[in-house]
Amino acid sequence: MENILRYYLMPHPPLIIPSVGKGQEKVIQSTIDACNKVGEEISELKPETVVIITPHGTMFSDALAISNEDYIKGDFTKFRDFDTYIEGRIDKKFNEELINICKRENIPAAGIDSNILKKFNRQFELDHGAMIPMYFINKYYKDYKIVHVTYAALSDIDLYKFGMAIKESAKNLNRTTVFIASGDLSHRLSEDGPYEYSPEGAKFDKTLLDNLQKGDVLNIFNMDKYMVENAGECGLRSIFIMLGAMEGEEVKGKVLSYEGPFGVGYGVMTFNNELKNNSNLELLINMKKEKFKKKLSDKNPYVKLARESLNHYYSSGHLMAKPADLPKELSKQKCGAFVSLKKFGKLRGCIGTFLPTTDSLAEEIIRNAVEAATQDPRFPRVREDELLDLDISVDVLSRPHKATKEELDPKKYGVIVIQGHKKGLLLPDLEGVDSVDYQLEIACEKAGISPLEEYEIERFEVKRYKEEE
Repeated sequence: MENILRYYLMPHPPLIIPSVGKGQEKVIQSTIDACNKVGEEISELKPETVVIITPHGTMFSDALAISNEDYIKGDFTKFRDFDTYIEGRIDKKFNEELINICKRENIPAAGIDSNILKKFNRQFELDHGAMIPMYFINKYYKDYKIVHVTYAALSDIDLYKFGMAIKESAKNLNRTTVFIASGDLSHRLSEDGPYEYSPEGAKFDKTLLDNLQKGDVLNIFNMDKYMVENAGECGLRSIFIMLGAMEGEEVKGKVLSYEGPFGVGYGVMTFNNELKNNSNLELLINMKKEKFKKKLSDKNPYVKLARESLNHYYSSGHLMAKPADLPKELSKQKCGAFVSLKKFGKLRGCIGTFLPTTDSLAEEIIRNAVEAATQDPRFPRVREDELLDLDISVDVLSRPHKATKEELDPKKYGVIVIQGHKKGLLLPDLEGVDSVDYQLEIACEKAGISPLEEYEIERFEVKRYKEEE
């Protein structure tokens, strides 16, 4: 018998709580009914421990956060409900076993408590990503302890291995366990939703749920990056961890409900666990290696040069010389260039020059790639083991020209604001920057210029080159 008795995907819209929704919750009655069904099922299973993976606790960039005190509680005051609270006892023995396994397997995870969180001016408390699943469990069953984990922006393989560590912990302790992946799906399903609409939102939700029902783990980890980034989801990393906990089992998902009336996808799923012999981990690792090989053999000379520059620097400690076999536009042309590094869809570093500072565009890219990884003050230096997870893009800039506000277009033109020696630059076609006013506001902030003061404006165009995905 498996120690993890059942797996669930559950959403966490605060308005599903009647004292928060005040009638609005009736619009997602199917979701409420499905969550109640999950609560009833868990009461029949009577687990000793409930593991909840959430996106909304205190999140660290470099490690999964495991809440590690005897007791934890939270409330809904930020949602104007001053009476409802959720509390739970923490399974510290489970935490101890899990943290030890993570240390052994080099999985970035750490126990956090009140003293640690005080250093970051944060409270030790339950977040709504955990409280809402617990609300439906507690209606039917309360005799359990919890393992409360906030995921981090780690590699998909590390998240999968963390799920495997949860499974091993339950087995080692012979702890009957239920696993809940808390996460909403796309937040961009409609024009009147909380975030900017994207047609990729509905496509993401359908693709993910279809693959979960079919148990196609490789396709879930291999979903189109553009679709995932533009979906605006918060549940995928919780699902990666859940799938890791299913390692060695056949993934069979059943959709209990799916709704998106507020522009956010709410999916409730249950998963049966049946043992099988083959390992998805090995297939996932091999798939990732193949993707990296594809990046290394990218035929685009701009991003290929940036990638080679990084690899050379991290292996030798110094900048590479300009290769002799480059196209003329790289070896002879002089212009500014920005190199951007993304990791799991999030910016990891970006450095560039809006006017040429070297003898060729190639040298501009070689230097800026390394500086994006090592000198961007917004981020810690990129580690060598992160190179595998980086996606690289190169923007080649045209010469800037003076412009008026009316001549700007944030999708087509980048902007430079100038006041004396102060300068701020913003590239075009950035996610979330969809108005001229917002584009200028960000550029002014970067320059240390008040938007109410007078300043000059210049605009420029870019050619953007990305690695194949």
